[in-house]
Amino acid sequence: MIKELESFDIEEEDDYTVHSYTVPVWRSERGSKVLMNVDSFDAVGDGVTDDTMAFRKAWETACSTSKSVLLVPKERRYLVNATTFEGPCKDGMVIQIEGTIVAPDEPELWDPKLWRQWLAFTKLNAATFQGDGVIDGSGEKWWTESCKKNKSRPCKGAPTALTIDSSSNIRVKGLTIQNSQQIHFTIARSETVRITEVRVSAPGDSPNTDGIHITQSTNVVVQNCKISTGDDCISIVNASSGIKMKGISCGPGHGISIGSLGKDYSTGIVSKVVLDTAFLRETTNGVRIKTWQGGSGYVRSVRFENVRMEDVENPIIIDQFYCDSPTTCETQTSAVKISQIMYRNISGTTTSKNAIKFACSDSVPCSNIILSNVNLEKTDGTVETYCHAAQGFGFGIVHPSADCLTSSDNVTASDQIQVLALEAVQIPTEQHIVHTEL
Repeated sequence: MIKELESFDIEEEDDYTVHSYTVPVWRSERGSKVLMNVDSFDAVGDGVTDDTMAFRKAWETACSTSKSVLLVPKERRYLVNATTFEGPCKDGMVIQIEGTIVAPDEPELWDPKLWRQWLAFTKLNAATFQGDGVIDGSGEKWWTESCKKNKSRPCKGAPTALTIDSSSNIRVKGLTIQNSQQIHFTIARSETVRITEVRVSAPGDSPNTDGIHITQSTNVVVQNCKISTGDDCISIVNASSGIKMKGISCGPGHGISIGSLGKDYSTGIVSKVVLDTAFLRETTNGVRIKTWQGGSGYVRSVRFENVRMEDVENPIIIDQFYCDSPTTCETQTSAVKISQIMYRNISGTTTSKNAIKFACSDSVPCSNIILSNVNLEKTDGTVETYCHAAQGFGFGIVHPSADCLTSSDNVTASDQIQVLALEAVQIPTEQHIVHTEL
């Protein structure tokens, strides 16, 4: 099993890149690219005038043109309302964002039919999003209305700034996404996605502002990204596999998470996830797996390695009793099965006594947890490992000690049968993006 966890990998970003374009509108002599400047479609770019229709017209033209480049020019601010930019489009399309796209800042004026989205791109193939521009969600008033900020308000969802849905062979490079209403960037129901050098930024107290959220997607690489948010820097949820994160800077935020999974008795499956090389600073969690009681499914074949932490509250944590609810969650016997999890070359400092915490289900214990070369310290005291219903072992340096993990000798035949049964679970295809968090 150790060899299996050490060997599986996901292909990273290659040297492929699309050149940046700054010319307003032209066709090259060889006809290699056709530029569509949103200004040519009557966009004003003053940050006040509604440029939604101009963007829609530019999209329709670019989408139907081979090898097009949709250009959002620099040094301008474009006010755009909630919109779905739908494909399929001609392959090879480039969305070149150099200026700023800004959302309306009044929740009361938001289209109720598009309540959970702002800029959504769907049914694309072989498209590239790139540039030095900014996608600004203007989320301040949404945060104020959140039940996590104002207990008198009802808990309800809010838009995601950028969504790429039902797409394949997508590249996103260089963009800044900031101050989203809730989640900043969602990859949903997509395959073969490469995200590089993207910056996500929101205040540490902004509620539910996950940085990059991956759901129902496969073969996704997130590389060399800097993320500062009020929630998970990266969150990976149901029906996702083949996910690799490398060169990630996280903080403030809630860490890098698999989950939450299993909410409202649902089935959650995540497998083959790698985090390689990350720095987390002053986050509430480091590397985390979180599941609700009462769910089903599994998380397995996960490797967290080469991670440095500084003043992180919960550096290593598995929480099968996750309960992000205003009311107490009832005790349940079913749970998402967690197994084959490796932590390797993880070091740094924590603000908590329990530097390592494995809080697992009595009825569906965690199994095959492996720690190797882990060294976590508390600047003003000693650290401990907390284990509940967790099986595994450590080798090399493991500090604090993981002796509380039970031996593999205690793994029963019924446990193995349960894993085989979980492998056969079929995930239904959702007709809409599932939001597990408010």
